[in-house]
Formats: sequence, C-alpha cells, structure tokens
Amino acid sequence: MAEEVKITDENFDQEVKNSKGLVLVDFYADWCMPCRMLSPTIEQLAKDYGGKVKVGKLDVDKNSNAAAAFSVTGIPTIMLFKDGEPVERLVGLQTADALKSVIDKHVS
Repeated sequence: MAEEVKITDENFDQEVKNSKGLVLVDFYADWCMPCRMLSPTIEQLAKDYGGKVKVGKLDVDKNSNAAAAFSVTGIPTIMLFKDGEPVERLVGLQTADALKSVIDKHVS
C-alpha cells in the first residue's frame, strides 16, 4: 500500500521533475479548510494508485519556491506531472471521481 510523499522545495526535483511516470502533487496549507477536506481523498488516491502514480503533498506556506514556480495562487491546487512535466491542473476542492478521471486519462 503506497503512502503519500512529503514534497518540499528541497526534494521537488528528485520527487517530481526527475520522476518517470505520473506524479500527483497536492499544493495545500494546514489552515485551508478545503485542503483539509481534500486530504482524506488524497490519502485514498495514494493507496488506490500505489505503484502506478506517486502521490505527494506540498505545504505552500513552508515551500513557497515550488508553489511560485508553478504559479499556484489558489489552494488546494492539484497538479499532475508526467515524466516531470505538468499535464493537468485542478484548483479548489475536487471529488474523488473528478481526480480519478484526470489520473485515468494519463495512466498507461
């Protein structure tokens, strides 16, 4: 069973940019209520897609460089990267079905 990866400014290149395959990054903040509501869904996606998709969380308050690099101005922002390049972006609270639909378009 896969767990979420904690993504930071320091490990962003290693965990996301240099990764082969799909990486879902949840840009969030602890104080953000929609982010907190989305958290169980992100945890479940990490379990459901273990081995197929790396799922990570990035706290924008503690890691502003990565958030700024991708112009994240609203949270939660979910970005899907394929082979290190962004391919999808969703802003705001999302349903599990909406996130799965976006992921499934890119799972090979």
